Amino acid sequence: MTEIAHNLLTEPLIETDVGWLTLPGVLAAMARGEVTCFRALRPHQRPAWHMFLVQLGVLALDKAGQTNLPGDESTWRGALRGLTIAFPDDAPWCLLAPDGQPAFLQPPAAKDGKWTEVETPDNLDMLITSRNHDLKMAVARNAGPQDWIYALVSVQTMEGYSGPTWNGVARMNGGSSSRAMVTLAPALPDGKSVHPSLWWQRDTRRLLADRSPSNGLSLVWLMEWMDAVQLRIGEDLDPLFIEICRRIRLFEKDGALMARKAGSKKSRIANVNGMTDDPWAPTSIRNAKSLTLGDSGDFTYAKLREVLMSGEWAAAPMAKPAPDEVPRDMLLVAEAFARGNSKTGGFRSRVIPISKSVVKRMLGATATDQSAALIEDIKRVDIALRNALALMAANGLRENIKTDHYARTNPARIHLDQQADRMFFPVLWDMLAAETQDVRLQIRARFMLNLSDHARAIYREALPAIPCKAVMRPRAEARATDRLEAGLKDALGKSDLADHLPKHQDPNLQKREPSDA
Repeated sequence: MTEIAHNLLTEPLIETDVGWLTLPGVLAAMARGEVTCFRALRPHQRPAWHMFLVQLGVLALDKAGQTNLPGDESTWRGALRGLTIAFPDDAPWCLLAPDGQPAFLQPPAAKDGKWTEVETPDNLDMLITSRNHDLKMAVARNAGPQDWIYALVSVQTMEGYSGPTWNGVARMNGGSSSRAMVTLAPALPDGKSVHPSLWWQRDTRRLLADRSPSNGLSLVWLMEWMDAVQLRIGEDLDPLFIEICRRIRLFEKDGALMARKAGSKKSRIANVNGMTDDPWAPTSIRNAKSLTLGDSGDFTYAKLREVLMSGEWAAAPMAKPAPDEVPRDMLLVAEAFARGNSKTGGFRSRVIPISKSVVKRMLGATATDQSAALIEDIKRVDIALRNALALMAANGLRENIKTDHYARTNPARIHLDQQADRMFFPVLWDMLAAETQDVRLQIRARFMLNLSDHARAIYREALPAIPCKAVMRPRAEARATDRLEAGLKDALGKSDLADHLPKHQDPNLQKREPSDA
């Protein structure tokens, strides 16, 4: 019989930059703003860990009737125990517990089902793709308790469908999907990295202030998992429920922690296409579903603009600054697994700095209009590059251009889009910070000039790889170059930016090295 062991409430199992801490010790240190690093936390586990700690903090403080974030460990320990008063032995907070009791993120062991042993936390965690993009599996042969903690949080709160009987979480749009996070977060002093404690404080305070009374189940692993029974959003669960999607139990073998897992006929929570009021997930206004990335998806400028500024998606609550939020520089954090039909494209993460002058303007009508204008500017420069290289591929004969000639331009166009991606948000933030439309147009004009410079450089790099009959190459190249310049001039004209160019424009503009601003 498995004995209770590795109690997260009383044992310092989690390593931070301020030492090894218990789970309530972590929450207390974060309330004091001290933790800036979880040393064993892997990049793909960060969103799951952050959301888990926030949900846990809000649930515990609300249950305890607390409205402030306590900075002492004992208060947090009592608040966490208040969520599991039916278990005075702390079993739900222990990595190991008897099979008939819940253990940390592990429901009581079911008697039915086929159980499979899992030797390492890597094999338990989400990266179950045969391509192994981000990590190799089963490398943590000497894994400690905290590695299992992070793996449990990751798989139980973020995992998707991975085969018959292996169902995914409720907070995503269907099985072949993923739980996405698009949110704001305070930064460390470097202005580029998330400050874990300040991020946790912000989200916990916001959600605690927004709480409404609820009698729903908050910690899903406390309840026995009967295979034919599903829990239902809005009926059985607290809005901030911490879920589990897999039957997992840890045990000890030859002095080392291991796991065993079993499938289930149905998902633990009935599917609602991710419409769970997840505070970090954007939702589609038209189709009533949460955001997901396909297996080749990424948080490009176009995707983020669509999600935040197109009007087609409702921004996640945590992506919106609160009316009374103190202005400060922030980070836009977008993280998710790119996931398709039983396969993943790997973990996607993008962190974009935002100055305090822009944060409250990021989601307004001005942002929608100005970002749409930038998208059109990029399309026009892209068309100019495409048409020039297609003409080159057609031996300089415009009437001979066919689909396969346009296909030859794709590598160069991808390169241009990457440059646009790098420039897009800094330029957009400058436009949103501007106080007049005239200044915004000047910023756009500079953006067009610089993107055009990039198009010229990419064009020159691409020319040698474009096949063309040798005898016709000089004429084809001359015609293609002329078409590029005509296309870029036309792009500037269609954007109505010609009157907003710098007054003292460099006469050697076409020869200079591309810049970013």
